[in-house]
Amino acid sequence: MADIFDVVADPTRRDILGILLAKHNTRSDAAGEISVSEIVAELGLSQPTVSKHLKVLREARLVAVREEGQHRYYHLDHAPLEAIEDWLIPFLSVDFDAVVREGDFADAGLKDEQRAFATAIGKAFADTSVKVSSVVKDVAPKKWRRYE
Repeated sequence: MADIFDVVADPTRRDILGILLAKHNTRSDAAGEISVSEIVAELGLSQPTVSKHLKVLREARLVAVREEGQHRYYHLDHAPLEAIEDWLIPFLSVDFDAVVREGDFADAGLKDEQRAFATAIGKAFADTSVKVSSVVKDVAPKKWRRYE
């Protein structure tokens, strides 16, 4: 699990996933594929930079590639995102705000610095879970969504 979170933590890779998601949603072709050169053009980055990030996404199995001669066509692979969603769902049902309001941090005897750190971690986790849930919801076909 941690490897996937490390992969999606990079903003460029999230941008690439967003482009692939948009292509998947428009489905101008049967597989929702996009070429590396199209990704390069949309991001305004160099081809080697985009290819490096695509390799990381491919190794994490978040994207799949189809080779056609010298060209590579990428599309989303939603299975790893479903695994993240399954892992996150129990956390999304917890009322984190109520825990903070009830003063559980103070009862635990945390110092101000520790409390601030814990709050920052909680916010980062919540932000990530919302983003991942959004991507999973947009990518996963309805028949595979269990928790709607």
